[in-house]
Amino acid sequence: MRVFVTGATGFVGSAIVQELISAGHQVLGLARSEASAAQLKAAGAEVHQGALTDLDSLKRGAEAADAVIHTAFIHDFSKFAENCETDRGVIEAMGDALKGTTKPFIVTSGTGLLSLGRPVLETDVANAQTTKTPRKASEEAAAAVAARGVNASVVRLPPSVHDANDHGFVPLLINLAREKGMAAYVEEGSNRWPAVHRLDAARLYRLILEKNAPPATYHAVAEEGIPFREITAIIGKRLGIPVEGKSGQEAADYFGWFLHFASLDTPSSSEWTRNLTGWQPMHQSLLQDVDSAAYFPEEDYK
Repeated sequence: MRVFVTGATGFVGSAIVQELISAGHQVLGLARSEASAAQLKAAGAEVHQGALTDLDSLKRGAEAADAVIHTAFIHDFSKFAENCETDRGVIEAMGDALKGTTKPFIVTSGTGLLSLGRPVLETDVANAQTTKTPRKASEEAAAAVAARGVNASVVRLPPSVHDANDHGFVPLLINLAREKGMAAYVEEGSNRWPAVHRLDAARLYRLILEKNAPPATYHAVAEEGIPFREITAIIGKRLGIPVEGKSGQEAADYFGWFLHFASLDTPSSSEWTRNLTGWQPMHQSLLQDVDSAAYFPEEDYK
């Protein structure tokens, strides 16, 4: 199978590229720079020059492949709502290119869209009625192209997709703790983050393609929900600094724009996903990963 992958040199996308190539598939990876192109060639993938802002290039990539995996997203939180709408346009453009075919189209979203007071299920829908975050645009777009006959599915990733070289939420928390001289959580820190190892997530994308899984929403969730204070406790231990709960203005001052994410309570189930695809996570847990050299260089060990 020849698979067009956006975000092919990103943290998750690069793992998907390796997973697909190792399983004997061909990969056509989106590259917007010479450095990205070189990385893709070194990985054994073909290069498709383009960008998320060049919809024609995305359509050509989709048309040239047997399947599409979309993991790219512009991670500029100062323009978050705008970038979410950009993603809507990207999904709709590639959906138009796939209309009239049975080519699988896998869109990436997040379990953090929904906070329901119970584990989020694959059947729970993220839309204007269930969530206020603009990130729902991706799932709305996937549903819109599916309604036009496109074989579109969604893979929801948890707030922490972990592994060495992570540059997401956990490293941000570590850097905040270094800066503030304290590792903090919100209120009692009982809010829960689901998690998955990057390589386990990559394998799920491959399984959905290979098993010709039905168009649906899938959860790449290895751990249903880890109390936030447990993540913070490891950060405090590794840095040798106090660990404290913050509330109200103190929490806002400590976390800044990240307060929303630090407060997320989105336990999520993947039982349906596992039963349908046979996916079983095999790699170490989030807490094991954080409490290792993957997240702390030797000089930070206490």
